[in-house]
Amino acid sequence: MRRLHNMVGTVVLLLMILVSACAPRSEPLIAEGPPLAATSESAEPAVTEAPAEATEAPEEATEAPAGEPSAKDFEDFDAANFDNSTNITNQWFPLKPGMQYVYEGITNDDEGNQVSRRLVVTVTDLTKVIDGVTTVVSWDRDYNDDSLVEAELAFYAQDKNGTVWRMGEHPEEYDNGTFITAPTWFSGVADSVAGIEMLGNPQLEQNYSQGWAPAVEFTDRGQVSQMDQDVCVPADCYKGVVVIDETSKAEPDAHQFKYYAPSIGNIKVGWAGEDETKEKLELVEVKQLSADELAEAHAEALKEEQHAYEVSKDVYGQTPPMK
Repeated sequence: MRRLHNMVGTVVLLLMILVSACAPRSEPLIAEGPPLAATSESAEPAVTEAPAEATEAPEEATEAPAGEPSAKDFEDFDAANFDNSTNITNQWFPLKPGMQYVYEGITNDDEGNQVSRRLVVTVTDLTKVIDGVTTVVSWDRDYNDDSLVEAELAFYAQDKNGTVWRMGEHPEEYDNGTFITAPTWFSGVADSVAGIEMLGNPQLEQNYSQGWAPAVEFTDRGQVSQMDQDVCVPADCYKGVVVIDETSKAEPDAHQFKYYAPSIGNIKVGWAGEDETKEKLELVEVKQLSADELAEAHAEALKEEQHAYEVSKDVYGQTPPMK
């Protein structure tokens, strides 16, 4: 009887394993670090290993449409594919002038110490022509323990298929209020090529370049990891969330997960693998700025551009002013 019980138990165990293996997964297939303070009802990615295709591109180069798995380092960018480029209506990454998004969470600083993190993203009413395409300008400010560590101008454009492209960025890094460096890149300057910020019609496992700027070691890639998720953050609860697994050519085992909700955009950031920053952010506030607040953001972004022309003459200096 003991042998029979053992055999039955083994069969049941095997069936349970098979059922578990076949069940749909609700989170990206990578183990993540310690959870953020309990402000969200959603769970973080919590499976031990990712499939090889989630972190590595195929070794053999293949021709593929933008967003399809490919060994190419960068996308086939074509300025002719843009006509109404500043009307960014992609449902997972809409950019309306005057919208402001505030995120809070934690990260590791350069010494590996955990600190509080606050990110403020403001969509300005400014535009800038980059590589033949008119872009929308986002002005972003990053704070660690309430101290500004980065102020960034980021530039986006939407093509005819609804895909939003990252056309370049000017991130100014600070330490205790002192400017340190600005690893600026723009499509069409210093061998840099625009990348995809959000696909017009994302599908599971689509893998794409988010920008190619070898001069500043920007080689980020995105892969659609999960779709149609339900995620709660302090700002609200959202359905139909798309999760993007971001890696880079330089750090293929460091993963950053970004969660995008329809009609809102990015609502959450998580991490996995060998990501030394261990950044975790959640959307805490989203609002439409008043006319006066937007005018103030407009002026501050122009002020940063003035500084950009001073500290990045070889890159930023190759582009026309924002308007």
